[in-house]
Amino acid sequence: MTFTEPDPGVGLITMNRPERLNAINPDMLMDFEALFTGLAQDETIRVLILTGAGRGFCSGADLNEAMANRDSEAFADPEHFLRIAQERYAGLILGLRAIPQPVIAAVNGAAAGAGMNLALACDIRLASTTARFAEAFVKRGLHVDWGGTYFLPRVVGMARACELIFTGDAIDAEEALRLGLVSAVHPPERLLPAARELARRIAAGPPLAIRLAKRALYHNQEADLRAALEFETFAQNVCLETEDAREGLRAFVEKRAPVFRGR
Repeated sequence: MTFTEPDPGVGLITMNRPERLNAINPDMLMDFEALFTGLAQDETIRVLILTGAGRGFCSGADLNEAMANRDSEAFADPEHFLRIAQERYAGLILGLRAIPQPVIAAVNGAAAGAGMNLALACDIRLASTTARFAEAFVKRGLHVDWGGTYFLPRVVGMARACELIFTGDAIDAEEALRLGLVSAVHPPERLLPAARELARRIAAGPPLAIRLAKRALYHNQEADLRAALEFETFAQNVCLETEDAREGLRAFVEKRAPVFRGR
């Protein structure tokens, strides 16, 4: 996995196992864990883009590597191995939601199985015309994991989620756009530029307000109206104490674009 900063305040995470369609193995999991730990305290990176190297976004967990090591000590107790693996996979998904920066998935190719759910765990999704999405677990005799049964019904509705999960059928980028899985579809050469343009727009905003908004959106997804309003009031009171809020109000009165400094 690589991490670069292509624009000020924008971090680009590239899953870099193109020969395996960026299937996630233990090394990549450790890379994600270390990155999320650093990003949690990083106030200079305001927004993230997640994409894959080569022709795939992510083909999920690397089952070939797991099968190649099936005789190793780690597989001596399969139940223990699967329990630990699931905890680490869950940690990756929870980490994406816990980091304060908004995350844009730039889905450049196949997003299959856990790779589809990795994209669903991101806050915003853009797709290339070559992207395909599949909850392919049933085709391997497996149950959906990495949050698929949580994310997918919330995005496309229960009936469509059932169809996609029960069949494991793949859908193309245009169908993903129609279902609301992605916000926009771009030609392959325009995907990253479009993701960077969107990231720059977000990075230009007030970082504290945006980070609190991310927390509020997911907190309030599970809350009743009263609790949602209370959380919004808390977040607004925090923002009102910032220099960015004062700058935003001054800029509105003075009819100019605000300059947010993250204070």
